[in-house]
Amino acid sequence: MAHVRIVRETPLPAAEAWRRLTDWERHGDVVPLTRVTVTTPPPNAAGTLFVARTGTRRIGFDDPMEVVAWQPPRRCRLVKRGRVVTGWAEIEVRALGADASVVEWREELHVRGVPALADPLLAAAGRLMFGRTVNGLLRAGS
Repeated sequence: MAHVRIVRETPLPAAEAWRRLTDWERHGDVVPLTRVTVTTPPPNAAGTLFVARTGTRRIGFDDPMEVVAWQPPRRCRLVKRGRVVTGWAEIEVRALGADASVVEWREELHVRGVPALADPLLAAAGRLMFGRTVNGLLRAGS
């Protein structure tokens, strides 16, 4: 499995950083060619299911995920249950005083059909993609 770790400090209070990072549909706004659909009723909790559909009209794949741990506004854990991408992700938010926080996003992924030998390349691509995702979700005015 490829291991990815992203850490960002933000001037956002922890509760606002948490809200932005766990608004699953907004992930589709910052990940190219991706649309996210939550398939369970609100509010978010352990058991929430959603699907990130990445691709164009004819070519693409679904990345179904389940929230398996939900401890707002501090930590959540997702399990990826797709045919193409498997693994897990964790998002943690820690307050740095009243008006700032630090976000840590950890992910382990495996892409079916991709040999373990390619894990360093997959991890590098994951750091780039998930880093841009975190940056976009935390961006001011979001």
